[in-house]
Amino acid sequence: MKPREHWWREAAIYQIYVRSFADSNGDGEGDLAGIRERLPHLLELGVDAIWLTPFYVSPLADGGYDVADYRDVDPRFGTLEDFDALLESAHASGIRVIIDIVPNHTSSAHRWFREAVAAEPGSPERARYLFRDGGGPHGEEPPNNWNSIFGGPAWTRLKRPDGTPEQWYLHLFDAEQPDLDWTNPEVHEEFDDVLRFWLERGVDGFRIDVAHGMVKDEALPDLPEGAQAGLLDGDTSLPYFDQDGVHDIYRRWRALVEEYPGGRALVAEAWVEDAERVARYLRPDELHQAFNFEYLTSPWDPARLREVIDRSLSANGAVGAATTWVLSNHDIHRHVTRFGGGEQGLRRARAATLLMLALPGSVYLYQGEELGLPEVTDLPEDALQDPTWERSGRTDRGRDGCRVPLPWERGPEPCGFGPEGSEPWLPVPEGWGELSRAAQKGVPGSTLELYTAALGTRRELEALGDGTMTWLDAPEGVLHFEREPGFRCAVNLRREPVEIGAEGTVLLSSVPVDAPAEGSLTLPADTTVWLSV
Repeated sequence: MKPREHWWREAAIYQIYVRSFADSNGDGEGDLAGIRERLPHLLELGVDAIWLTPFYVSPLADGGYDVADYRDVDPRFGTLEDFDALLESAHASGIRVIIDIVPNHTSSAHRWFREAVAAEPGSPERARYLFRDGGGPHGEEPPNNWNSIFGGPAWTRLKRPDGTPEQWYLHLFDAEQPDLDWTNPEVHEEFDDVLRFWLERGVDGFRIDVAHGMVKDEALPDLPEGAQAGLLDGDTSLPYFDQDGVHDIYRRWRALVEEYPGGRALVAEAWVEDAERVARYLRPDELHQAFNFEYLTSPWDPARLREVIDRSLSANGAVGAATTWVLSNHDIHRHVTRFGGGEQGLRRARAATLLMLALPGSVYLYQGEELGLPEVTDLPEDALQDPTWERSGRTDRGRDGCRVPLPWERGPEPCGFGPEGSEPWLPVPEGWGELSRAAQKGVPGSTLELYTAALGTRRELEALGDGTMTWLDAPEGVLHFEREPGFRCAVNLRREPVEIGAEGTVLLSSVPVDAPAEGSLTLPADTTVWLSV
């Protein structure tokens, strides 16, 4: 690994949903050995780093975001030795590794929570979590009116072995994910030690799950009638999101990671209201990056996209941070489907990708988007595993549709995700073999080849990655900007072709375009072009 202290400012980081990436042993679950086997493909794609979703010991009540042991690998995913081998192979390939840390809550199977359940109210064991007495004459009412992000109440009442009800505990997510109490010094010390455990093994950084949710208003006030946050809601007026106390935690963590060489990065999953609020997490003594969810959720609309780009660059620039760009992840419908699905959705998704890769800063790619995978919206109900499905009364199908195992090969399902004949944890749709890596590799115009060419060009050009941009005049419905030296990007978001003033050589385009002639370029509908000028 070549030392680059600020590598994250312009990296292309590839998110791996471990359970769905590659199954090495045929048990239906993706695993660390499967990732290691596929590293040459990621190197060929041209990514700088990978981010691994949780692989820790877990009952998988919420896909591994319910951690029972933060210092070990779940046997379904491998062993610590497998992790060390993956890390060594990735570093030997020049690929950095970021791992998830889940500090808002543990699993109810975690040793601490089992000790809390066995202990008495007011005990040190219970003080690690948010236990409270209930309301009503007999404590039968929850301590407040908060609801779970996944649906239903955010409080569950404990019962003694003889069935006697007692205190309630808070879980902003599933009942099997009790929230930690970050006013307790023991919680801080525990996570200091967890971070050091993985830093000393050599990880290059951490993605912080629910980074805006660890600190709650100590009064635990009721919400106003009708108020409720969903998973992707950025309402910062809620008493359990974006509280000022989270910034003290991150100042402590920043000081900790800076004790280690090699440029270790801290990345926030902070669903907060706007770019200015996000930038508070990126002040020089706090975190290095935060996901740009305002960009991710933007519609295919030129005015809205330009507004979000400008706000993001301005807010992050004010605190000296680079901006991140992202179109899909494991919590939201894939962008091919969000942009309309079918041929139109794929065309827009390809154009959106070239736009994103041309913007100043770093990019996050979600596994499978390089294949143009759509959201799987018709999974059988008996296959759904996201806790949102049951907690919503089976009205919200949840996030399983973007977590379907990857197709690697043509042929019968599971299309190379695991050995032929193995049954993956979620069914692979019929026909996905034609979207597989094997089906697209080397095929001119395929989405895989577009991503590979774009990432390679992005790495080669001095103008791309970290830096600045300048908007150029353009017709309505078109975004046109330049980056120095000698690069321009134009995006037609209209449903019909448009002529723009342009010169130079076409480097890459999301669909075929003719070279500029006599100072103008005809840009087809829903198309992005990169130009060398």
